[in-house]
Amino acid sequence: MIGYYVHHQGSGHLHRARAVAAHCPLPVTGLSALPCPDDWPGHWVRLPRDDDGAPAAFGDVTAGGRLHWAPVRHPGFRRRMALIAQWIAAASPRLVVSDVSVEVALLARLMGTPVAVAAMRGERTDPPHRTAYDMADLLLAPWPAALPEPGWPEHWRAKTVHTGAFSRFDGRPHPDPVERPVTPRRVLLLMGSGGTDVSPGEVKAAQAATPGWRWTTLGGPDGAWSADPWPALCAADVVVTHAGQNALAECAAARRPAVVVPQERPFGEQAATGRALTRGRLAVVAPRWPEAEDWPALLEQARAHGGDRWSQWAPGDGAARAAAALAGAACRGRSL
Repeated sequence: MIGYYVHHQGSGHLHRARAVAAHCPLPVTGLSALPCPDDWPGHWVRLPRDDDGAPAAFGDVTAGGRLHWAPVRHPGFRRRMALIAQWIAAASPRLVVSDVSVEVALLARLMGTPVAVAAMRGERTDPPHRTAYDMADLLLAPWPAALPEPGWPEHWRAKTVHTGAFSRFDGRPHPDPVERPVTPRRVLLLMGSGGTDVSPGEVKAAQAATPGWRWTTLGGPDGAWSADPWPALCAADVVVTHAGQNALAECAAARRPAVVVPQERPFGEQAATGRALTRGRLAVVAPRWPEAEDWPALLEQARAHGGDRWSQWAPGDGAARAAAALAGAACRGRSL
């Protein structure tokens, strides 16, 4: 039995967990404040939120800089940690995966359970991250080994499995092509559900500056929502997206040319991902949302670059590799 903690911020953690659980040879129980997805293959423990209520009443959520989120006297936080502890005591999992919470990783390890941590790019040498990465039995890095995160200590690298990026769309065939005019070409603006730095005005200015392109927006405060963006991804001549792991994995699965604009995120995660994409020459990367007059050249540059190099970022078997690594970690020490 494996326990898999899924953070409720954005959609990427859940998409990643679903892909891994579908390949895992061991039973997987989900632990999350999110509702159980219809295709989850095992049990699901629904947790209360730990971030609702008045922020002023949360107290020192970092416990003096040693944790990331431990609100003081918050009933939801207390209850969720109790539910996780109760489940660990009752189920005796062979492994708990944290994607991603330092506090959940610490709780599981303090209860004598091996822990795997979903690694993230960016500056992770702060005390909470260092503690979680140091104590983890396994670090799952959803990016290729050929583009490692610079500056990691050797003992982190020694227990890291680089799976390459993976998504719910890996292995899915492209839709049959549909005859359509050569112009206007199609831009898919893929926004996330975890927040955006881009204003509606900036998007409209980019659209106005590129009359030869037709823009469609999915996600974000003003975009449409689609349960299945795969057809739109495959139909796009260029995808414009942020540098979140899930959005890039889905773009890579479709092998679409891309303009990637990293967003501001804690610990510089997306900026670090953008630097890795630049090193690998995988996409056109803009450090911030470009000026309107720059968009025509950027879209043409991305289209000329193409999307074939995405196979280096997302080879297509990342979820299966992650599941195999987790099963292997869970089976070590089985006689105990």
